[in-house]
Amino acid sequence: MDSMEALLDIRELQTHFQTEAGVLRAVDGVSLRVREGETVCIVGESGCGKSMTAMSVLGLVEGPSGKVAGGEVRFGGRDLLRMSRHELRTLRGHELSMIFQEPMSSLNPVLTIGRQIAEPLREHLRLGRKEAERRAVELIREVGISRPEQIAGAYPHELSGGMLQRVMIAIAVSCKPKLLIADEPTTALDVTIQAQILDLLRGLQEKSGMALLLITHDLGVVAEMADYVIVMYAGKVVEEGEVERLFREPRHPYTQGLLRSKPVLGQVREELYSIPGQVPNPLELGAGCAFADRCEFAMDRCRRQEPPLAPVGSDQQAACWLHGKEGQHE
Repeated sequence: MDSMEALLDIRELQTHFQTEAGVLRAVDGVSLRVREGETVCIVGESGCGKSMTAMSVLGLVEGPSGKVAGGEVRFGGRDLLRMSRHELRTLRGHELSMIFQEPMSSLNPVLTIGRQIAEPLREHLRLGRKEAERRAVELIREVGISRPEQIAGAYPHELSGGMLQRVMIAIAVSCKPKLLIADEPTTALDVTIQAQILDLLRGLQEKSGMALLLITHDLGVVAEMADYVIVMYAGKVVEEGEVERLFREPRHPYTQGLLRSKPVLGQVREELYSIPGQVPNPLELGAGCAFADRCEFAMDRCRRQEPPLAPVGSDQQAACWLHGKEGQHE
């Protein structure tokens, strides 16, 4: 992907946390790019660094224990890591916005829904109180919630999970951002509501032309939404590529395991596949591939030397020695 076309360009991002047991490398050399209007999905198991990558982009990793230790994050040509707190605050919620995982913990329980949607409109677009409140009602209607005037006067605890997620989307898109980061936007919602939320995001994206960086562990969501896929494991990118090719020809054993563990409609299996072993403790990672102890194809080299992310075929990259000189797995 041409970095000149990238709206968001992350290069070798490093986010570390100081613990009593040592330095925890939550994000360890992640690079990715998102172009205007594109949907990029970051996928992986819990704890792989997906959400922390997004928090680092937004400047939400704060000390004293955590810090962005290195790398570059450019948005619209500007280096976010060199911005002041005031500059980042001006950018967040306006050109760059995020939907967080838990609506109930993200919304203020003592403020009405309408007031919380109106807040970024007043902050970033300088709308007057009455105009912001009127626009808040319009946004509630746009995200598919009925009785918008009544909902604007309600409090978060009075709404269902699906409605709260729609409210979070309304807040996130209120100032028409160029890039929306959605962190597990369908978690804890039933299947029908999940589909509605994804349809809503897709419709808003088509209407406004915004780019979408979608963080998920659900490969069904990836298949439905993504143009490009980033697979993360233990703080690193282990595979990336265009969604159709990556689903058709996964090259990293971890990606292959994720796809094998996904239920397939119409196929009856006695037991759903799961990747053997556990995600390693990030404080105890050795010199080799972090996935080696769970990989059925692991060689001696895998435990001695970490494989670089390198091209494998057309428009695809994987960090795996099976595609190097010592062996090939198809």
